[in-house]
Amino acid sequence: MPTSDAPSGRPRPRRRVLRALGFLLVLAVAGYVAYHFTGKKTPQAGCTVRSGGRSLDLTQSQAANAATIAAVAMSRGLPDRAVTIALATALQESRLDNIDHGDRDSLGLFQQRPSMGWGTEQQILDPVYATGAFYSALVKIHGYEGLPLTVAAQKVQKSGYPEAYAKHEADATLLTTALTGHAAGALSCTTGADRADSAGGAPGSPAVVAASLTREFGVQARPRTAGAPPVTVSLPAAPAKGGTAAVTARRGWQLAQWSVAHAHELKVAEVAFDGMRWQAARSGAGWQKVPPAGKGKAAGAAAPGGFVTITVAQ
Repeated sequence: MPTSDAPSGRPRPRRRVLRALGFLLVLAVAGYVAYHFTGKKTPQAGCTVRSGGRSLDLTQSQAANAATIAAVAMSRGLPDRAVTIALATALQESRLDNIDHGDRDSLGLFQQRPSMGWGTEQQILDPVYATGAFYSALVKIHGYEGLPLTVAAQKVQKSGYPEAYAKHEADATLLTTALTGHAAGALSCTTGADRADSAGGAPGSPAVVAASLTREFGVQARPRTAGAPPVTVSLPAAPAKGGTAAVTARRGWQLAQWSVAHAHELKVAEVAFDGMRWQAARSGAGWQKVPPAGKGKAAGAAAPGGFVTITVAQ
C-alpha cells in the first residue's frame, strides 16, 4: 500500500536535474580547458585557396576536380581564360562535384548529357574525359577568350539559365590563379588529423601517382619513379618567352598544388617544390619552408630547381 513518504532508494526529480546540470558543467569546463590550454584540436578535412586577399573553401573532392580541370587545360596548351570559363561552368553545374544525376540524363562535373552526344555515362563521369569534352567544344567558339564568361559558357552548355555562370566568375578566377601556378602555395589542404598516418593509413603507390600525372598533364609532366618513392616530377624545358625561371616556377607550382589537391585519394604524404613543402602529417600548417640540411627530414630539400618531389605514404 502506498505511503506519503518517497521511496528511500529513488532520487527526487529535482535532484536528478541538478546532477545532470552538474555533469554538463564538468564537460563544458573540460572542453574549455582542452581547447584553450592544450593548443591541440583536430583540423577539419578540406582545402582552402588564398590569393590577393580573397579565400575560397572547398572539400577535398572539389579541390581535386578543380585541379584536374586546370591540368587538362595545361595538357592542351590552353590559356588561363579557358580554365576560368571551365571552372565557373562546373561551379554552376555541379559545385565541382562529380555527381551521377541531374536534369534528365545530365551527369558529371559539367552536367553533360549522353543523349546529346557528350559521351557514354561512364565517360562523362570521368572528370578527365568530361573536362576534355568541354574544352573541345569551347575552342570551336571563335574568339571565346574575348567573350564575356557567361556568353562563352552558354555557347558550350546551352543552359536554360545562361546568366547563372556570372556569379561564379570571381571564385573561378581565384581558383585559376592558384591552380595554374600564378600564386605560389595558394592552395593547401588539411587531411582531418595531424598525425603520421594522416595520408589515409594504407600505403600509396608511386606508379599510381605517376600514371595520374601523365593522364592529366600529358607530355607537360614527365614523372620519374624508379619503382620507389619519392615520385619526382620533371618539368619540360620552359620556352624562352616570358623568362625560363618564371615559366618553370609557374609549371612547378601547378604540379605541386595539383598533388596536394589529390593528396587524399593518391595517399600523398609530402610535396616539395621551390624550397617549400606540404606534409600530410602536418597539413594544418599548410605550406612551410624546407629546413636547412641536417635539421629534420626534408624530402624535397635536395631537389634541383624545376623539380617537384611527391612522396607517397608508406
